[in-house]
Amino acid sequence: MNPQVDLILAEGCGRCKWHGTPQCKVHKWEKELALLRQMLLDCGLQEEVKWGQPCYTHNGKNVVILAPFKEYCALNFFNGALIDDSDGLLTQPSENTQAGRQMRFTTFAQVSKNLDIIQQYIFQAIEIERAGLKVVKQKTTDFPWPEELLEQFAQLPELKVAFEALTPGRQRAYYLHFSQPKQSATRTSRIIKSIPDIMNGKGIGEDYRSQRK
Repeated sequence: MNPQVDLILAEGCGRCKWHGTPQCKVHKWEKELALLRQMLLDCGLQEEVKWGQPCYTHNGKNVVILAPFKEYCALNFFNGALIDDSDGLLTQPSENTQAGRQMRFTTFAQVSKNLDIIQQYIFQAIEIERAGLKVVKQKTTDFPWPEELLEQFAQLPELKVAFEALTPGRQRAYYLHFSQPKQSATRTSRIIKSIPDIMNGKGIGEDYRSQRK
């Protein structure tokens, strides 16, 4: 057991104001997290800390993260989309998540009564990493772009040129940012506000992040 994980499960990850207080999410799921942690260790995984959360690896490859949330605790499988989910236990965190999948728990009984099945999923995830299998991810250009963005491209051809010159990561971040709102007016507003950054080859909020450093 990694002592850093002991500290996280006792006080939290430190990324919110509830760190080290009784209100921290880790205390809501203490029994569930403890049992899942022991299972992960029993499966032979190495216990590390990454992104402020307990991360379990095999031969240096990330397999699964153990994390508490407000409404549930979860096992977050890095390549969960490749797992045979015959029992229907995995959830796609968002419609834009391609590789990762979550196994969510809201009661201790969900964990304790399904130990064998959960362990099978963990072993599958280990074998996937051992075999070097990866999810073939869609390129940003394969996603259906919001109509509002296509309209701006039509009006400002130079915007389309500037956008296509961005790195794939920046393009994907803009895609998620523009696609999230349900209202067309909100999508249009986000796009217009982002035009100066796109034209300057910048990603979302880069000026703000540089000022924070």
